[in-house]
Order: sequence, then structure tokens, then C-alpha cells
Amino acid sequence: MTSSAFVGISGWRYPRWRGDFYPRGLAQRRELAFVGERLPSVELNGSFSSLQRPTSYLKGRADVPGDFVFAVKGSRYVTHMLRLNGVHTALANFFASGVLALGPALGPFLWQLPERVEFDADLLDDFLNQLPRTTGGALALARDHDQRLDGRDWLEIDADVPVRHALEPRSDSFRDPRALEILRAHGVALVYADTAGRWPTFDAITADHVYIRLHGAHELYASGYTDAELDAWADRIRGWLDGSAADDGMPRDTYVYFDNDARGRAPWDAMALAERLR
Repeated sequence: MTSSAFVGISGWRYPRWRGDFYPRGLAQRRELAFVGERLPSVELNGSFSSLQRPTSYLKGRADVPGDFVFAVKGSRYVTHMLRLNGVHTALANFFASGVLALGPALGPFLWQLPERVEFDADLLDDFLNQLPRTTGGALALARDHDQRLDGRDWLEIDADVPVRHALEPRSDSFRDPRALEILRAHGVALVYADTAGRWPTFDAITADHVYIRLHGAHELYASGYTDAELDAWADRIRGWLDGSAADDGMPRDTYVYFDNDARGRAPWDAMALAERLR
């Protein structure tokens, strides 16, 4: 079984990066293409704040190489406002908003929970049960969208292929062993998040893939990673890629996104880690 590492950044439109990571004079519309020439993946986070339009996803897909992968951050309306309760229509609207237009560039979906959402076995199981496991399932769910998406929906798929999901809880209550059992039963990855100690770190394999978010080792969203820290991450990721770090010995695709963007460290750290894994 062959596994792959997808190392990227969480978002790419940051004014602080212009004249640093992005060369002076580079048009903003060319920034994603610039990233795509240097990294294999990006975590889309505009989808977290509001429903995007199909044209946005189509442009993103057109701007990057054919083997590029987009992770898509799930709607905060689902995770932070509804807090996973009564989310069927909200999920339908999200999947109808254009994410399926990414086609073969569609990677995993990230569902980030706020700290105030604590572990509730029944609620978690019900939510994960509603997440589509294929693009065909996502399309069927998308067709249940409400009138707000009329005239701006995207109800097409290139092919019916598997869909992956990852959950990033921020409540220590998710250390409950039952949480791991539920995640494993649904094949949803528990995110390994490095948050400079602000939120708990969970280190458990619960799916056929691993999802890592690096928010900063020492200062949240700001501090860069040292050579030694990047070496350590590369070693750990190799263990997931070849299966030596998993109890079952199975290799796993690994998605890694740097979110230490405040001082422009994210793209440099991502390229340095990607180089170590080549």
C-alpha cells in the first residue's frame, strides 16, 4: 500500500506574506498558483466563515496543478453555532455550496469544534453518521439544501469516490476512550493539533489517514518551527507513512497544515517540512 504526505498551509491570502513569501509585484490573483508551484496542498478556511460560491472553488481548482489537494474546513455554522445539533440542512447547504466542484482536487473535510463543545457520545455519533463517506453521498445530501442555495448551488460530481473527514476538538473531555471508539467506528481522523499549549493535544490514530494542524509550537499562530522541531515532525510523519508508528502497521496518508501565519512563518515552515519528506 502506497501512502502520501500532503504538506501545506491553512489559507494563503495574508497581506503580511506579500513582499516576503510572495514576491513584490505578484498579483493577488496569482498567489494560489504561486503556492501550487511549491506545495502539494492547501487547507481552505474561507469555507469555515461563510458559504463560498462554486466559482470560487472552480477558480481554485484551475489555478493549481492536477495533483494538488484541497482540504476544506467545515462550516462554523455547523460546529460553532448549531454545535452539531440539528445540522442536516446546514450540512446540505455546505455540500451544495460548491465544494464538489473541486473534483479530483477534493481532499479531507476538517470539522473544528470550539472549546465549549464537550464530548457527548450520542451527539458525536449522530453527527459523524450524517457526514457523507463518498462524493455520491455528499451529492445526495447537497440536494436537500434550502432555498438560500437556489440558483447558486453545485450539484455535480466528476466521479463517486471516497470522502475523508477529520475532527479537531478543543475540549479536554474528548480524551474519553469512548470518543476514540466512535471516531474509529466512523473512520474519522482525530486531529493532532499543536497549539502552543492553548488547547489539548490528541495523539491517536482513528482512521485510514492522519491529519495534523501546526498552529505554533511556542506562540499560538505566530512562532515558527526550528530545524530540530521540523526534523522531529518529519520523523513522526514517516512513521505514519510507512505504518511503523501505527499499532496495526498500516501506512497512512498524512495531511499537515501550518497555521502559524501571523508573522509569515507558515509557508516557509511548510516548504522546509515538505523538503524533508521528499
